[in-house]
Amino acid sequence: MIKNKADYVAYLEADRLSMGVGRGFKDHFFNDRWNYVRLLRRSEYLHNTRKFILIRLICEVRRRRLGRLLGYSIPLNVFGPGLAIPHRGDIVVNSYARIGANCRIHVGTNIGTQIGTLDEVPVIGDNCYIGPGAKLYGKIIIGDNVIVGANAVVNKSFPDGNCTVAGAPAKVISDKSTKGLFSQGYKSEGGQK
Repeated sequence: MIKNKADYVAYLEADRLSMGVGRGFKDHFFNDRWNYVRLLRRSEYLHNTRKFILIRLICEVRRRRLGRLLGYSIPLNVFGPGLAIPHRGDIVVNSYARIGANCRIHVGTNIGTQIGTLDEVPVIGDNCYIGPGAKLYGKIIIGDNVIVGANAVVNKSFPDGNCTVAGAPAKVISDKSTKGLFSQGYKSEGGQK
């Protein structure tokens, strides 16, 4: 979670590297996905530090407006550093979900609660790839370095990580993990997980 300006800058840099975004004019002004992630992180920083109430309100309005345009329903303080959203399209995430560093999430994804509950939601580890159309719900734990296949329905835990899960309901189909699969902008202090 972003607690100060240094965290804010570190999260932005990790997100930029994970998304493969440059520092040029074109990426800064015309990449809507990157603009959304930047607004998300700025909103988190302003919300968590309780600074600049008017700027916080303006930033949140801009983030929600752009989110509706892109199809994103992503609440504050859910994703760790290194978030990558490669495409525009529907992404719905419950506000109680917790997702670790270097998550790559694709369109058509829903991370939600078990029916009849508000806070029984997934906890997802670091370096996870969530494929297009994946549905993750209920009080489940997904370990580090997990690939969730396209259109998978994940309603049980895979806490050990380092595997590929797919199907409806999801099951382990391979021991292939996300190591070397995509750019990971955030490096943990003890090295790469």
